[in-house]
Amino acid sequence: MSNLNTPDVSSPPMSKRPVSVVRVVFASLVGTAVEWYDFFLYGSAAALVFGKLFFPESEPVTATLLAFGTYALGFVARPLGGIVFGHFGDKVGRKKMLVFSLMMMGLSTIAIGLLPTYATIGLAAPLLLLACRLLQGFAVGGEWGGAVLMVAEHGKDTHRGFWSSWVQAGVPLGNLLATGVLWLLAMMQSDDAFNAWGWRIPFLLSAVLVGVGLWVRLQIEESPVYAEARAEMSHKKAEANHMPLLEVIRKYPREVLVAMGMRLAENISYYIFTIISITYLVDYAGGEKGPILQALLLASVVHFVAIPIIGALSDRVGRRPLYIIGAIGVAAWSWVFFDLIGSKDDTKIILAVVVGLLLHALMYAPQAAFFSELFGTSVRYTGASVGYQLASIFAGALAPIIALKLLGDVETPNTTAVAVYVTIAAVLTLAAVLTAKETARSSLRHDRVLDEA
Repeated sequence: MSNLNTPDVSSPPMSKRPVSVVRVVFASLVGTAVEWYDFFLYGSAAALVFGKLFFPESEPVTATLLAFGTYALGFVARPLGGIVFGHFGDKVGRKKMLVFSLMMMGLSTIAIGLLPTYATIGLAAPLLLLACRLLQGFAVGGEWGGAVLMVAEHGKDTHRGFWSSWVQAGVPLGNLLATGVLWLLAMMQSDDAFNAWGWRIPFLLSAVLVGVGLWVRLQIEESPVYAEARAEMSHKKAEANHMPLLEVIRKYPREVLVAMGMRLAENISYYIFTIISITYLVDYAGGEKGPILQALLLASVVHFVAIPIIGALSDRVGRRPLYIIGAIGVAAWSWVFFDLIGSKDDTKIILAVVVGLLLHALMYAPQAAFFSELFGTSVRYTGASVGYQLASIFAGALAPIIALKLLGDVETPNTTAVAVYVTIAAVLTLAAVLTAKETARSSLRHDRVLDEA
């Protein structure tokens, strides 16, 4: 493979590139939005109803913690999904894994919508809920890397931050869909009706979204950069001994650690600003769930619009400066966030979540391109997925649980402790970003594994 700065001479002609890239971006965006709709729907349901329905014998806060425990275990399954899907994505191609991950995610989410509750089958209910959550986590673990790489490896080097950020925008779009459906149901149903059966509707609607996502993804072509690397691997007769995970550990250990560090502040702050904000307003501040769901709805729209804009900006000024500003920003905002939410004033609640997600977008938008550029083509799916998903265990998986524990008693919540938690994560992320090299506008046609084959 060539050096980082080698011109993209073997790419498709420029006249064909825009159509190809737009098609791939749309396929990745739709599929990612569907998968994250499913994933975030679970988190919102855990905050609102799963504690009551699947752990009814516990105190309200304890029941919510148990529901978040099953939520967290979905994150534990994500690195395994990243390894398995990454291995086959690097061995047989990105497209096949993207289709399979979407099918798995959809089926597990539909199953949640059909589950009997604790009142019907007792202990088997939370166990089945856990099994479905593990399948969700496994599928999401394989989704992100493949979706990002399909776009990054199709696009132009000089615009990779913009095109890749659209996959990241699939996350707030999925959250927007999940929050929107929950908000509509909250407006149209009584709490009793929602707790009895209304919560199932968003999970069952996933069947329609998955069908659309599968149809779109089946239309796209395999990544040209990956096809070239696979042809070179075949020419060098290196396919038989190709073990992506081992090669990532041998050739890219520093990059995996950098990616993990960069994820901490981004991942932790996101779940504080979205999931924990619901629990804090309803359980701690004694507010109604309608205003926070409305705020999350609006903030998700802003987040969705901001991500591609920031992604394009990262192509001009670099990935690192934006990431640094975002990490510092979320740390500072965490010190005022809960006061704004706890005011129970609609305007302040909207301000809290919108600003929080804008600061988050400064890290999240350039992340897809940044992580893609860290790893060589023959192990890029595995490397990017492992770095991204391993961090999710220590960050997103534990963030709701740690935040609730730090908040403590409902009567006297310790919001300062949560702000310290986010600030520590931000410091670790800053250290990782400062350790990383700037990768904007570099070629993806590089590979330490193939260079030594």
